[in-house]
Amino acid sequence: MTRLDDIGDAGVRLIARGGIRALTHRAVDTEAELPPGSTTYYAKTRRDLTALVVDRLADYTQQDLDGLVVPPSLTPAQAAAVAVGFLEHLSLREDAQAARFALLFELRHDDEMRGALTEQAPVRQLLLQAAEGVLRALHVLDPSTHARDLVAVVDALLMYGAARAATFDATRILTLYLSGLPRQAQDFEGSRVLL
Repeated sequence: MTRLDDIGDAGVRLIARGGIRALTHRAVDTEAELPPGSTTYYAKTRRDLTALVVDRLADYTQQDLDGLVVPPSLTPAQAAAVAVGFLEHLSLREDAQAARFALLFELRHDDEMRGALTEQAPVRQLLLQAAEGVLRALHVLDPSTHARDLVAVVDALLMYGAARAATFDATRILTLYLSGLPRQAQDFEGSRVLL
């Protein structure tokens, strides 16, 4: 790990415990057990420090995606199991999820920073590709169109779970959602027919 990783990790932990206001250069130095002023060397402003944390959160998601395996063909229940497995894997990083959702609300009026955390994040494209892979294996019509929705559903379940808002059955929710998407199937002569 690099010094930037240490600073990013410390920032994530601080936000998870105390909200975005807890993210200060001095607090990060203390949390990361760095000499005073170390964080300022890497992130001159609070905005720079926030961007560093946003980048670290993207690193976590990239690492989580690296372990995702999508079989070539899936039923709705199997596709839901893949999505739930990924959801559960993401949920293991409780601090990361708490920090990410705190930042999403804090940055909702800052188009540039919010974009780096959501739509414009490089890892976002990888998430969409993974979702499209699941939908393609499920033989969904126009998987690229539905990939955004699948990412949104998983993200909503992740937020609800991270906030411990209530108990819910992610497998049931995702199975029902995926079962409702228009799919193709092989007919007896090998051509595609709409389900």
